Amino acid sequence: MANESKPQIYLISPPQFDLSGYGDVLAEILDSQAVACMRLSLASKDEDTIARSADHLREICHARDVALVVEDHFRLVERLGLDGCHLSDGPRLLRDVRKDLGQEAIIGCYCGTSKHSGLSAGEIGADYVTFGPVSTSALGDGSVVDLDLFAWWSEMIEVPVVAEGGLTVELVRQLAPVTDFLAIGAEIWASDTPLAAMKAILAPL
Repeated sequence: MANESKPQIYLISPPQFDLSGYGDVLAEILDSQAVACMRLSLASKDEDTIARSADHLREICHARDVALVVEDHFRLVERLGLDGCHLSDGPRLLRDVRKDLGQEAIIGCYCGTSKHSGLSAGEIGADYVTFGPVSTSALGDGSVVDLDLFAWWSEMIEVPVVAEGGLTVELVRQLAPVTDFLAIGAEIWASDTPLAAMKAILAPL
């Protein structure tokens, strides 16, 4: 159900970062760009590392009215005062996670390139569904979501849809009319100037 207005920005953290240095970079981005939601997406499975990172980002995000969700570790949501959880493996755990976190929590699902998984997630009660990657990558099995899926979804389905993975200026231009959110992450963190990189990618908006 894409909005007629431009899509909102959904920011994904780097897989690892230095707390002090990254906090300043993140604050600069959030002060400059209208980010609706941020996902803490760490490679680490260490609970203390995730908790310290979440505490740090929560202060920065909540001070700017930006929702903060954590990837997969839903049992940490309430303890760390987060807004919800992003499930990276489709709707498989969604019903249990919703029962655990309640109706107020934000719960989103990454559904890869699968319309079927997306529909299942929507039926079970996901707050948003993410499809991707939207461009070719050497990672994973190399599959890319059919961009027509976003147009179909925005016409037929009420659940907000997010485009994620390999966004470019041209893809932002194509996807803006048929998405509710554009997820930005790896596209900018490799740059020495993430804010400038973000502005460049989102220029069509």
